[in-house]
Amino acid sequence: MSALPFAFAYPAILGALIALPIIWWLLRLTPPRPQSEVFPPLKILATVLKREETPAQSPWWLTLLRMLMAAAVILAIADPVFNPRTSSLAAGGPLVLFVDNGWATSPDWERRVKTADALIDDAESAGIPVSIAFTADPTNDAVAGTAAVARDKLRAAEPKPLVPDRQRAFEALRAALNGVHPGTLAFLTDGAASKDADATVKQLSDLQPGQLRLVTGDEKDTVAITAAGNAADSMSVTATRLDSALAASLPLTAQDAQGRPIAAGTVDFQPGQSVATGSIAAPFEMRNDFARVSIDNHATAGAVHLLDDGFKRRRVVLLSGEARDDFQPLLSPLYYIQRALQPYADLIEPNSPDLATAIPDLLSQNPSVIIMADIGRLPQETYEPLQRWIANGGTLIRFAGPRLAAAPADDPLVPVTLRQGERALGGALSWAEPQPLADFPNFGPFAGMAKPTDVTVKRQVLAEPTPDLAERTWASLADGTPLVTTKPINAGRIVLFHVSAEATWSDLPISGNFVEMLRRIVQLSRSGGVTSETGAASTAEALSPFRLLTAKGALTTETGAARPLIPNAKTTPLASFDNPPGLYGSEEGFTALNVLPANAELKPLDTSGVTLVREGLIGGETWSAKPALFLIALLLLVLDSLIVMFMGGAFSRVRGASRAAAVLAVAFGALALVHPSSSWADDSKPGDEQILQRLDNTHLAYVVTGEAEIDRISERGLEGLTDFLTYRTTLEPAPPVGLDLAKDELAFYPIIYWPVSATAPMPSAAAINKIDAYMRSGGTVLFDTKDQFNALDNNAGASSANGERLQQILAGLDIPPLEPVPSDHVLTKSFYLLSSFPGRYAGSPLWIEARQDNRSANAKSAATADGVSPILITGNDFAGAWAVDDNGAPLLPTVPPDETQREYAYRTGVNIMMYMLTGNYKTDQVHVPALLERLGQ
Repeated sequence: MSALPFAFAYPAILGALIALPIIWWLLRLTPPRPQSEVFPPLKILATVLKREETPAQSPWWLTLLRMLMAAAVILAIADPVFNPRTSSLAAGGPLVLFVDNGWATSPDWERRVKTADALIDDAESAGIPVSIAFTADPTNDAVAGTAAVARDKLRAAEPKPLVPDRQRAFEALRAALNGVHPGTLAFLTDGAASKDADATVKQLSDLQPGQLRLVTGDEKDTVAITAAGNAADSMSVTATRLDSALAASLPLTAQDAQGRPIAAGTVDFQPGQSVATGSIAAPFEMRNDFARVSIDNHATAGAVHLLDDGFKRRRVVLLSGEARDDFQPLLSPLYYIQRALQPYADLIEPNSPDLATAIPDLLSQNPSVIIMADIGRLPQETYEPLQRWIANGGTLIRFAGPRLAAAPADDPLVPVTLRQGERALGGALSWAEPQPLADFPNFGPFAGMAKPTDVTVKRQVLAEPTPDLAERTWASLADGTPLVTTKPINAGRIVLFHVSAEATWSDLPISGNFVEMLRRIVQLSRSGGVTSETGAASTAEALSPFRLLTAKGALTTETGAARPLIPNAKTTPLASFDNPPGLYGSEEGFTALNVLPANAELKPLDTSGVTLVREGLIGGETWSAKPALFLIALLLLVLDSLIVMFMGGAFSRVRGASRAAAVLAVAFGALALVHPSSSWADDSKPGDEQILQRLDNTHLAYVVTGEAEIDRISERGLEGLTDFLTYRTTLEPAPPVGLDLAKDELAFYPIIYWPVSATAPMPSAAAINKIDAYMRSGGTVLFDTKDQFNALDNNAGASSANGERLQQILAGLDIPPLEPVPSDHVLTKSFYLLSSFPGRYAGSPLWIEARQDNRSANAKSAATADGVSPILITGNDFAGAWAVDDNGAPLLPTVPPDETQREYAYRTGVNIMMYMLTGNYKTDQVHVPALLERLGQ
């Protein structure tokens, strides 16, 4: 390897250049053209024509062209060679070859072998012993020996898919030299530091060689992928490069398990940038099929990033006990969950509020996690498939709330036995203060997280003390009560947050710890999804080698001496001699081990303070210009021939082709446009016309019980209320509608009046599920037992038959805690000012959804549909008080007979309707005094 950049293989041939002046003189002469004898009779005509003159010598530019052609031929024969190699080994010691054979050397490994072989040939010619060591081999016999032995070691060596361990190789080399100073020490390096503060060059210089050479290849090809993450709509890929001088755009390809490319992207580097992040845009389902990501045209193990199950985004189902409130999203139970998980998971929400049909549909999509926010009761038929899904590996995460606090204690989908009701901390009737969180235990997914200092809990659901409660508690409050509990069920688990998913019970949902806690729990779930059919696979502690990565970035089944990988929850495993990069596990599940650790950065070797000679590898840089010079001479010869032919008039005798007289027009016959008679398919279904009629106006609706008299009173009662609304308010409802719960669509009606009768048929489970979905979507059901009994009061001495039937109906509904209408509730002032809510009777209270924390009306609740209660219960027989005949006269008397009571019954109906249609906007009136005070009035 010589420092001369240029030399001639046959320099004597250059002596022919002295003949160029002679060639120039000869080329200046051009022989005259042959004379043509004209037939004598045409002599006169010939003299009239202009004679064509022939130049006496060639033009200067043609002469120059021919001289250049001759010079190109002479130079080509002399065979100029760029970057020729010469032998210049230093004497006084053995030749030492310190050779990198890590992942970055695989593209130019043959050139490295040729370079090392040439040095060994030089040493053999000079009779110098040779010592050779490889930095990616676990052991090295670096004792200086003959050139033949060194050549055999070189032939047996190959690049490894590892980061070079130069320190181990240097120790072996220093021990083999045993104090002998090398003559020439050639470090054939990949140019990248193998670790922070890599002092390999300084250590080699300390061996005091006669000459230290640093032989490098093309560092532009040294690029690697260090990380890949699954974002919301694409996959992010982080790459690093060694040569960061110029801008570069590297194409990325994502492949499936069979090696087929299924998506592509790019990562762009700016000048001076050694680390950059690109993206591969693909749908969620396609990204879950990614098995590896590679950089195109870079066949190295570093340019490949293997992906395992931990990479895949989880499919998470979100269910809530309340309808989504688009006007008050911060009070929605799912708002903070969505914001926390959206960057890390693909979120799915049900298409139907009817959980009896929504849950089986969601389970068919094989979710990894299901999150339930304040759901107390589920349809009975959904418990079995949910339990089977959990047993097969699913993760169910539940959040407490008023509905869960009021749910039965024997719920099989909670991890611990809960006390009914909720515990209030810091209220007016509580001696306890809001509790902060305790330190997270050293087991569970929250181990290692710092205790949040800005989170306090004001309400929670309590767990019954059991011997294993501490083992099932992942997080607790400072007083020792559980905050997060869990229960494993076969391959899956149930996790319960004992606080609500929004900020009414605690500050946890609005803290950064909430995001990390949810992310860690979701990461514990099975990434491939879980069905309710198949079982979950178990994973062994030690993962045997499954597929290993070669230095060129290909997977192979040859595991060689690789040892099983032992996962460690505290540290990330790194590729080593015992655990080379690849996949560890089995086809049912595996862990990917890549060449470089996450967020690694390629940096050049530190050569500061060391005297050395930099060289390149032979083969690529050494090249001959002979073929190019011969090609130039040939092109010049062709050009000269064309010029001579042109000057000789050869082209003037070639007649031009006759032009076409007319352009051939391509005529297409006009296609007859067939206009088939337009016909429209009748896609309407039976009942669609009736539905369209009911959409044009507001209708009051009632449940058809099947008992003629009760249904007649319900219809006439809602007819009377409709007339009263038309006369007294701006609302003009259309005639009332009777509903069959099993067949009719309920979503068109703001309120459904349900007269409860013990003698009527019990509604089917499907009808109960439809009512539950209707209430969950923002609708309200007014239950009326029509018997004046207070069926919800546990202190009552007895309950009526209608009250018992009401209890049976409510047992299948997920309803919130209830309370009688408070005196300051919006129902008391939505249109009329009312202090009671009578019907035919006046003794039963009107029950509505209880407000959390017993807050006053000036604090807006997170109730469904802008503060509207999804359920109203009375026994005062509203429809009986409203019912009128065709002449507008009352059908039934009030008890006791009192027309004032009937007037207030109508006013109750008006207030209920205004409450249904306008929500809790009237509660803002309590702020008027404060606003006037602020304005100084």
